[in-house]
Amino acid sequence: MNQIQLKPDLVIKNCGQLLTVSENSPDLVGLIRNGYVGITGEKIVFIGTKEAYDRQIDDTESKVIDGTNKVVLPGFVDCHTHLVFGKSRVEEYASGLIPGGLEKYRAGGIKTGMVASVDMTRLEPEESLYLESYKKIDRMIRNGTTAIEIKSGYGLDKETELKQLRAISKLRQNTKADISATFLGAHGWPKEMSKDRYIDFLINEMIPMVAEEGLAEACDIWVDDGYYTAYEAEKVLRAGMDHNLEAKIHTDCYSYIGGSDLAADMKMMSADHLNYTPESSIKKMVDAKVVGVFLPGTDFSVSHPLPFNPRPMLDAGMKIALATNLNPGNWVESQFLVITLACRRHQMSVEEAIRATTLGGAMALRKNHEMGSLEVDKIADIQIWDTDNYKDVAYKHGRNFVETVIKRGQVIVGSLSEQKHI
Repeated sequence: MNQIQLKPDLVIKNCGQLLTVSENSPDLVGLIRNGYVGITGEKIVFIGTKEAYDRQIDDTESKVIDGTNKVVLPGFVDCHTHLVFGKSRVEEYASGLIPGGLEKYRAGGIKTGMVASVDMTRLEPEESLYLESYKKIDRMIRNGTTAIEIKSGYGLDKETELKQLRAISKLRQNTKADISATFLGAHGWPKEMSKDRYIDFLINEMIPMVAEEGLAEACDIWVDDGYYTAYEAEKVLRAGMDHNLEAKIHTDCYSYIGGSDLAADMKMMSADHLNYTPESSIKKMVDAKVVGVFLPGTDFSVSHPLPFNPRPMLDAGMKIALATNLNPGNWVESQFLVITLACRRHQMSVEEAIRATTLGGAMALRKNHEMGSLEVDKIADIQIWDTDNYKDVAYKHGRNFVETVIKRGQVIVGSLSEQKHI
């Protein structure tokens, strides 16, 4: 008996290398040579070989994209960004590139670092924050990113944190990427308030307000020397959980003070940075199914004294994601650069890096049931690269390979062939 014929709205034929990145892929990327994809509405309805396609698919009315000599894979899921912020810190960054330059820059009485970004974000109107962030997201989409997490955290006061989150909400409504919002009021604390008083303010005022307005899905905090302790973080994050905000954490970036253990104890969505994480904490996080998020761009931008080492975590079976950490001190919009850095500077394989920027990112956001891989019934978020070998992503530096981006079944970057038969 013949199988029921599917009649997709859109098909991608003859994919030179189709990377499904399915969760059970032995090779990590789920490579299918000369693969075929069928899409109906927002969902993938077929993934497979030409033989299976010919048996199951009627494409007489389908729109067609020719994947000959192309690489087809899931859209990037960028699970850690701070992309809504006020103004650039380019002068500060450029000064820091030469010995003694940053000290000379600061000697002029100019604020630097997060203090500068907080001041600039407080001064920036919400509409300007939205418009500049919209441009960043548009560029990220053109570089293959289809889902983005965005944190607040450059306000450290009620007005600005809410301004950032409301700009994120507007971006969610008006951009073509899927946007997730995270409240990071505990990125630091304001100079006009003690840390203890600010923690009370977060717990009793900000978190309830953010939750009531539906402005975020998660709550984040920075645990490191000079920032918050694990004890303080637990208070803030449990308050978030009491208001249905999932927990995630910046930790072990410049020191180990128990943040990664707390991530395991609280079974958080993710623990991010992880430069100083000991093996004992890795095991706990693996057991608790915490996703580890690495940020190669940050280690590069700040010339980190201890670049993260993914190997112990990968060897332990930890689920790993790679993200841009786009922020004013680390202006990285492209996951292509992230992959390049991860492979060369952190000794990740190309397959590990591609998986970490797609399925890994989705896992860090707990959205891998709907995105991050190309599987039947998942959302059709797909990028098509103008190259015949996916390993070029680590070899041909500085190139944007993206020719076509499909978001929820619709072509949003690139031209679409109306040809019916190839």
